[in-house]
Amino acid sequence: MTLWLSTGLIFTFAAIVLILYKWWDVQCIGVTPVRTFTFIAILFTSGLDVGLIMFPLTEFGGYGNVSANPEYAFANPLAIEFGFWAFLIWGFYFLTCFYFAIIEPRVKFFEIPLVKLVNNVVIIGTCAFTAYLLLVNLPWYLPQLGDGETVKPAFYVIVFIAIALAVYSSSKIKYVRILSVGSSILFIALIAGMWLRAFALGKGSPADFLGTVGMLGEYFTNLDQFFLPINDYHEFYLFWWFSWSIMIGQFTARFVSGVKTWQLLIAMLVVPSIAIGVWFSVLYYYHAEGLQIAAFTNLAMITVGVLMVINSLDSLIRLYTDNLNLTAQRLGRINYVIFNLVAMIGLTLLFQLDFLRIQWVGALVIGLYFACFVYILAKRRAQVAAIDASPKENILDFHKIELAG
Repeated sequence: MTLWLSTGLIFTFAAIVLILYKWWDVQCIGVTPVRTFTFIAILFTSGLDVGLIMFPLTEFGGYGNVSANPEYAFANPLAIEFGFWAFLIWGFYFLTCFYFAIIEPRVKFFEIPLVKLVNNVVIIGTCAFTAYLLLVNLPWYLPQLGDGETVKPAFYVIVFIAIALAVYSSSKIKYVRILSVGSSILFIALIAGMWLRAFALGKGSPADFLGTVGMLGEYFTNLDQFFLPINDYHEFYLFWWFSWSIMIGQFTARFVSGVKTWQLLIAMLVVPSIAIGVWFSVLYYYHAEGLQIAAFTNLAMITVGVLMVINSLDSLIRLYTDNLNLTAQRLGRINYVIFNLVAMIGLTLLFQLDFLRIQWVGALVIGLYFACFVYILAKRRAQVAAIDASPKENILDFHKIELAG
């Protein structure tokens, strides 16, 4: 699995370099363009899940224990955490978003029946894994409802409610947009609140915050360390990112609104990484200084985490139901909600039983990457080589929207 993952990583980064070299200045336009802020909000909230909120405080200690984990000795725990979540790996999303906005309309690889089936299996499986992550991490964040370790019936209720809200939200694209923007605003508010408590109202100062942020520099000075798996736990993360990459690219590509390729790269790598870097820096200060998370703050973190899960799920449910023509319009909203609710709850329980693993899903996605590349070389090489703009129909629709606006 390590060799397969490493080969997939090398291929991915090489493909990104090729795209930037050949299509650096191409204007990227999706089928449903939105304002850039809305696009970034959809990208950020769809491309992340509850792990962003819940994992760091449980992981900093492990990354800092270099006697037990000497492979982390090259950088501080904050830089390691950032490397597992930000910057370089968002290149996966850039690659797939560009592909689905610019290349796939000419190639139509993902319209091949077998490929479509495999792709939707990946989407559905990753949806369930997202809900499973929420389920298994709730005991740590809500010890008041249990012993801090065991998954209690109350946690199942919370997760099932989140799945139900995501299914309902996915039934209309406007709900997806509203929820994405709203969640982004709440996440920013959460960061601001925790920052004020630590660096303005507490013993810390803005200078302490800047000093903590400065620790992220060790990520960039050791960037080469993150190109290939560091250890088995890093492999888990990378397979996880691969499992998300095709579906997030496929979903976000429809919302790209006329930015150039290099601007899309910045929007997808730099902007989310700034938010993640600030958030992780605040959390690391709490960890390093032993600051207690107030009950209200803990509730706010849980709320934002659950909203991120709902955001991720509604985007992915919307994607696979569109792909399989199992839309609310075709099935009727009640049937649509019941079908997806039962499917998501069932698959979530399979992850809980350790019947499914996200590494298998990520490995399958890497296989799709290679298969798509071979298909292009064999059947669509000339069409791809001739690409110099977004699909004509997207350009026409975009100009109509500009004139109407």
